Amino acid sequence: MKKIVFATHNQHKLEEVKTFFRGYPYQIVGLAEFPEISEISETGQTFLENSLIKARFVFKSTSLPTFADDTGLEVDYLNGAPGVFSSRYAGENATDKENINKLLQELDGVPIKNRCAQFKTVISLVSKDREQWVEGKVKGIILTASKGKNGFGYDPVFWLENRNKTLAQLTMNEKNSFSHRGFALQKLRKLLAKDGII
Repeated sequence: MKKIVFATHNQHKLEEVKTFFRGYPYQIVGLAEFPEISEISETGQTFLENSLIKARFVFKSTSLPTFADDTGLEVDYLNGAPGVFSSRYAGENATDKENINKLLQELDGVPIKNRCAQFKTVISLVSKDREQWVEGKVKGIILTASKGKNGFGYDPVFWLENRNKTLAQLTMNEKNSFSHRGFALQKLRKLLAKDGII
């Protein structure tokens, strides 16, 4: 089976992606397969820059086709924050719960109509002779309290009006069908097929 690297140490993300690509004749592996690769500094100012930094670094280290994502939450009321700092909004090693708590504090007292937000994912693909990228977005509302046990990150407070659920209340298959990462992965799958990687 052809091996493709997903440049992440995040096991939740890796499981989502493996589920999405189940049935294809290749193997998606995460960075746990390459213990010599430590955390990669995300020094970019945009999701695209950060995803390219990770994909380029891992491709150079492994010589295997590599894709990397950068995903973040952009809240209108907070002028697009937390954005590229989503995973470390409450501090460099913040937990999901700590990040959610900080977000809810920042939005304390803000009426629901002003709590519009979007999740955005950019996935960069680096292979032997090219670099490409795709993007996925989904719009929602930030709730005042968490709902649901699935997912990770800000999923429990991100309400999808057209589904009447938070991202954390969706099954893995549902999430892969109409989440920000799911939309980006659908586009990535087309890129991989077009390039003959799959």
